[in-house]
Amino acid sequence: MWSDFVGKKSDKVKNVVERGAVRKFAEAIGDLNPLYVDEEVAAQSRYGRLLAPPTFPRTFQYGEIHGLSLPKSGLIHGEQSFFYERPLLVGDEVYCYTALQKVFEKKGGSGQLTFLVFERVGEDPDGARIFMTRETIIVTETVRKGMEP
Repeated sequence: MWSDFVGKKSDKVKNVVERGAVRKFAEAIGDLNPLYVDEEVAAQSRYGRLLAPPTFPRTFQYGEIHGLSLPKSGLIHGEQSFFYERPLLVGDEVYCYTALQKVFEKKGGSGQLTFLVFERVGEDPDGARIFMTRETIIVTETVRKGMEP
């Protein structure tokens, strides 16, 4: 079902790291590090401006892989990792896309589980990678059967 989409990726989507969004995100996760919220402190840092928290890319739009459909509910978030080439800074324009890296199955206590491993990438306007996230989504047999016609 999903294996045909391995290696395919979405079109790039432009995102902008906005100061207000970073502040709200930092407040929501309970991490008011001055490098995220205090412009004077950030200006004196080696970065020269406000940083976004490491998990902030979770808020970005990454586009959709054409033709790939997932259930609207019942998905299980398996795990997620973040890898950075450089810090993500307020004011950055980030071009993001998602790619399906692999699909595999395992037998679970309540039936077959399908694992979809996505990579989500953010690049600067010149195409240089800023970060990559790897995310595993799990689809249970019950949810998968509910999708079948």
